Amino acid sequence: MNFAVLQFPASNCDQDCLHAVRVIGHSASLVWHKESSLGVADAVIIPGGFSYGDYLRCGAIARFSPVMQAVQQFASQGGLVLGICNGFQILCEAGLLPGALVRNRSLQFRCEQVFLKTLAHDSPFTSRIPANKTLRIPVAHGDGCYFADTATLAALKANNQILWQYCTAQGEVTDDANPNGSLLNIAGVCNPNRNVAGLMPHPDRACESLLGGIDGRTLFESMASALIRKAA
Repeated sequence: MNFAVLQFPASNCDQDCLHAVRVIGHSASLVWHKESSLGVADAVIIPGGFSYGDYLRCGAIARFSPVMQAVQQFASQGGLVLGICNGFQILCEAGLLPGALVRNRSLQFRCEQVFLKTLAHDSPFTSRIPANKTLRIPVAHGDGCYFADTATLAALKANNQILWQYCTAQGEVTDDANPNGSLLNIAGVCNPNRNVAGLMPHPDRACESLLGGIDGRTLFESMASALIRKAA
């Protein structure tokens, strides 16, 4: 399977995502933001970084890049799209995911390890995550506080679209475990069709023991497994 990894001016995790996909035995290629086609892609990853220097708002300019039109079409046809950190912000700005990412509650950039509780295992992004396993994955962001209005939050809960919440090492969802003030401790969500997802933590930085852990690998393995099942 081939993963297309988008590359914007000031992307800084594109190479991390390429490596993460190759670690699990699949191919990945970069797609520059000015391209109008994704090429031969089975899935799309929008990586972290500071696209366009985070001018205006995080992801606000990147969502107008030519390649995002191709992503919109790809997603509308059921293609798998994962946004990580800045990629999550871009997907929200593009309307492919609900809600918005705003300034951290502390007004400080947070770079640390966090723990994630997986709420839904029936998505292409979570199916290979063991039940009741708490994931240890790093975050690195200044605008990672997930916000949505009451109706949107209710819909997310009703449709089981909240994929991950910040939690303690024991899996308890507490305010102290929340690094940025996200409502409902939300770390990542998916769209109603469950083929587009975004999260602020960086699974691409937790795919090898050398990096301190392999919990992030399960997200990419889940995507690959879903693609293989679809192709069978």
